[in-house]
Amino acid sequence: MVDTAHSALDAWRPRTRLVRGGLNRSQHMETAEAMYMTSGYVYRSAEEAEAAFAQPRNDRYVYSRFRNPTVASFEERLRLIEGAEACRGTTTGMSAVFASLMCQVRAGDRVVAARALFGSCLWICTDYLPKMGVEVEIVDGTELAQWRRALSKPTKAVLLESPSNPMLEIVDLRAVAALAHDAGACVIVDNVFATGLLQRPLDMGADIIVYSTTKHIDGQGRALGGAILCTEKFLADTLGPYLRHTGPTMSPFNAWLMLKGLETLDLRLRAHCSSARTVAKALSRHPAVERVLYPGLLTHPQHKLAASQMKDFGSVVTFTIRGGKEGAFKALNGLRIIDISNNLGDSKSLICHPATTTHQRLSPEEKKLAGIEPGVVRLSVGLEDPDDLIEDLTRTLDSV
Repeated sequence: MVDTAHSALDAWRPRTRLVRGGLNRSQHMETAEAMYMTSGYVYRSAEEAEAAFAQPRNDRYVYSRFRNPTVASFEERLRLIEGAEACRGTTTGMSAVFASLMCQVRAGDRVVAARALFGSCLWICTDYLPKMGVEVEIVDGTELAQWRRALSKPTKAVLLESPSNPMLEIVDLRAVAALAHDAGACVIVDNVFATGLLQRPLDMGADIIVYSTTKHIDGQGRALGGAILCTEKFLADTLGPYLRHTGPTMSPFNAWLMLKGLETLDLRLRAHCSSARTVAKALSRHPAVERVLYPGLLTHPQHKLAASQMKDFGSVVTFTIRGGKEGAFKALNGLRIIDISNNLGDSKSLICHPATTTHQRLSPEEKKLAGIEPGVVRLSVGLEDPDDLIEDLTRTLDSV
């Protein structure tokens, strides 16, 4: 049963929703959410089975590819945090991005996307969608003039990240959403770097939010997952049938881990943001570092815009090391605490070289346009003592 001890659910503050939202106790009244590791469900009669399949959107579970109690608890909790009408969990963040696009676009449609996207997202836009007969226009997400020009034509969907991966570009969400809606477009925002605690794109005009829940929501490197947040109507008419028949379903075990991750998300994010700001300031003073990008620094080219859209500035710091790829590799190889890994949002600090990992498949021209230079590294600041992280970075940068 859903815990309704507090009738004023909508009045709960975010930290309470992170712990209590979507709590679905069984008849055993367990403290932690139960994990329903089942593929199917039974019926008391053939008539009950017929009725369940005749109304697949009701609360009756029929098959875990469609809905599952543990996954539903996670979806409800995340929905409450985001202020969305509906949420669906998916296998990965990329399946969330792909489903949010493919459920609604078809040959002859038009999509506008920001250039500053995760490598696989950019591949979907520049390689896959055109093969399906979808016209795609790529713009510089920070330039409103380019958005205005691209959205002067009828458009089906807009895809963007803010802050972007890995260069932490900030898109003016309100302005782009207004332009997109005038063009008839559905606005999809990848909010993974900020999470719903630091930024609420739905309040600024976005129609769909997508997540890799693998990042901050799990936050401990344990499980893959994704999520799509949208309106009830979009879920019923467009997204729901696509998910039902294509099957990018989040597993109950992963959903249970995400539920546990949400309980501590607020506490972890506060520490992530505080440490990231401290580390960014220290990096900006090191002579081996050419440039530091962190939205919370006054030196970030879009600091004011970031401050108008975000409550805090996240866990990721991107910086350029002198000496290009050779200097970056030497610095990364000398680290003793920070791990080389392409994940982010983890309790452990992780660092990577985007040009040779997450964005390796981009052409040299595409990397240049995206600002991904040979010396650029992306640091996801974890929950270690920031002074230890600064000492680790300083020691290895001193050798560059």
